[in-house]
Amino acid sequence: MNAPDKQVFTPPGSDNDGVEGKLWNPYLGGVALGLVLLASFLVLGHGIGASGAASRLGVTALAAVAPEHVAETPYFAKYSEGGASPLSNWLVFGVVGVFLGGAVASMTGGRQKSGVVRGPRISVGARLALALTGGVIMGFAARMARGCTSGQALSGGALLSVGSWVFMLSVFAGGYALALVVRRQWQ
Repeated sequence: MNAPDKQVFTPPGSDNDGVEGKLWNPYLGGVALGLVLLASFLVLGHGIGASGAASRLGVTALAAVAPEHVAETPYFAKYSEGGASPLSNWLVFGVVGVFLGGAVASMTGGRQKSGVVRGPRISVGARLALALTGGVIMGFAARMARGCTSGQALSGGALLSVGSWVFMLSVFAGGYALALVVRRQWQ
């Protein structure tokens, strides 16, 4: 048995796929996600996404230390139009719901534990640094594209937007291509 700081990920399909506890049925999860998307269109009038919530959190944090800068910058000021808090938007509540839903899923599956999942050839620090770097790049890309992957894939895909379908096929192709480069870190 590996020590906690030497936790090793083994790929799915092997004798021990590294997953403790039960997993949710992916088809049932997909149906549930589709129903959430449908409810979002019916109740809110638009689809779901997550990058707008991150922007709102960033503007709120910036307003705490430099409120004059936020008020004078049109991009930041639009988040507080009418004197409302940037956090009073449905996107923020949606992201909180995603976090809570993930916590419920991990608890009901018996998979809630702390640790860093990584391959045997990479240190915990390097794994965390790569994860942070990837997250920052994705955040900037989402703002530049004026939307995130989930918004493109779920909302745009559900509306049969050709651009969303091309985007998602490109994301999958890029993911598989990059997997060839980084997979030795997981073996």
